[in-house]
Amino acid sequence: MMAPQPAAAVSGPLAALDPTADERTRDFAESSRTWSSAGQFAKRKKTSLWFTVSLLVVSVFILTIGLAATTRTENVTVGGYYPGIVLGFGSFLGIVGIYLVENRRQILVASIVFISFGVVAAFCCAIVDGVFAARHIEPRPLYNKRCQFYSSGIGFLYDAYQTEVTCYTLNSRCQLKVKSNTCYCCDLYNCENSEQSSSYYEFLGVSSCQDVVHLYRLLWSSTVLNIIGLFLGIITAAILGAFKDMVPLSQIAFSATAPPPQILYNPAQQILTYAGFCPSAATISTYPSYPLPLQPKPHYR
Repeated sequence: MMAPQPAAAVSGPLAALDPTADERTRDFAESSRTWSSAGQFAKRKKTSLWFTVSLLVVSVFILTIGLAATTRTENVTVGGYYPGIVLGFGSFLGIVGIYLVENRRQILVASIVFISFGVVAAFCCAIVDGVFAARHIEPRPLYNKRCQFYSSGIGFLYDAYQTEVTCYTLNSRCQLKVKSNTCYCCDLYNCENSEQSSSYYEFLGVSSCQDVVHLYRLLWSSTVLNIIGLFLGIITAAILGAFKDMVPLSQIAFSATAPPPQILYNPAQQILTYAGFCPSAATISTYPSYPLPLQPKPHYR
C-alpha cells in the first residue's frame, strides 16, 4: 500500500476561507517577542541590582575607613569619606528605583545624578589622599621605632600643657615644643628651618605612635577604595541609564496575557454589493397605495 500523500497547503482563493491563520501567526510572533523582552528585562534588572548593591557596599567601606582616618589625629584632615556619602545615597536610590513600578524612571535619574557627583568626588579624594600619604607622611621612622610619644598624663587636653624636647641631628641639636599626647619624629624635623620640612614631624591627639602607622595605612586604603568606587560608579550609572528606559515586567506580562480580540469571519454572511451601479432598496422612496383625497371643486355663482 502506498503511504497517504500529505495535504497540500491551501492557497489562492481558498486561503481566504481561513483568515485566522495569519492572525495566529502574528499572535505567536508577538508572544515570542513579549516573552523575550520579559527575559531581557529580568536579566537587566538582576545585573543592575548586583552592581548597585556592590556600589553600596563599597560606599559603606569608603565612609567607614574615611571617618576612621579623619578621626585618628587632630592635625591631619582627611576628606575621603565624602564620596562614600554621595555614592551610598545614589546607590540606595538606585535599589529603590529598581523595585518601583511607578516613578521608576524619575528615581533612577536621581540615582544616576548622585552617582555621577560621587564619581567626581571619588576622583578628587583619591588624588588628594594619595598625594598626601605619599608626600606628607614618611613611614620609615615610624616603622624603625625612631619616633617618640609624649603624654603629660592629663588626658587628651593637649592644648593645656606643652613641653620642650631635645632633637639631635648630625651636626647640632635643637629644642622642639610639643603638646601632650603627641607623636613626634626628630628625624623629620629641620632644626635650621622647620617650615621647610615637607613631611609631618608631629601628630597631635594620638594615643601612641602606632596610631600614625594606622593613619598611613588607612589613607592608602581610602585611596584604593575611592578608585574602586570611581570605576564602579561609572559602570553602575551606565547600567542604570540603560535600565531606566526599559518597559517594566508587569506591563510586559499584562500585554502577553491579554491578546487583542479576534474578528470572526463567516463566509456565508458575506454579501457583495455594488453601490456604484444601482441604489439599494433602502434608498428607494415608497409612496402610499391609497388614493389622495380629492379637492372639492369651487362653486361660482
